[in-house]
Amino acid sequence: MKKLCTVVGVVVMVISFGAVQAAAQGPQGVGASVAAGSAPSERSHSSHSLNPVKWVKKSPKPASDQLQTKGEQDKKLTAKLQAQGLLSANTDLKSACDTFKSTDRCLVALHVSHNLGLDFNCLKSDLTGVQTSADMSGCKGTAGSKAMSLDGAIRALKPEAKAKAEAKNAEKQARDDLKEAGA
Repeated sequence: MKKLCTVVGVVVMVISFGAVQAAAQGPQGVGASVAAGSAPSERSHSSHSLNPVKWVKKSPKPASDQLQTKGEQDKKLTAKLQAQGLLSANTDLKSACDTFKSTDRCLVALHVSHNLGLDFNCLKSDLTGVQTSADMSGCKGTAGSKAMSLDGAIRALKPEAKAKAEAKNAEKQARDDLKEAGA
């Protein structure tokens, strides 16, 4: 009899302990916040989402889309780059940057090609991994088969150049251009 009472006592404690834990979890399901008696905005006091889809960063808009939304900046940059000789008179920044993921990457490529005397279409093809409709027969290296780093593209097109120093110089020039254009 003593064993039976002990077993029943242990079972009752386990069941009651389990019920207390389940009640502490709160209601589950679609209408859980309504059943709990509060609005979803009141319950979600944390800014961190538990939805794993929201953890993945969305890729930035391509450079051509970024420039489309920043029309005034595009006009300023195009005029400035044409005056510096980085863009030809009949080319605007949007069409020159159409395959780049960001405007600043495109500006860096424009400065590198101008500073080192490289063909911009070859450099653009190496950096983006996208073949352009321009004549690529004069390009050295892989010419668009796979995207390369800026240093790697400079080394492929002009091996005697100091790739890292040239890349840093072009990045500074591009930042200055963006700052002057109001970006």
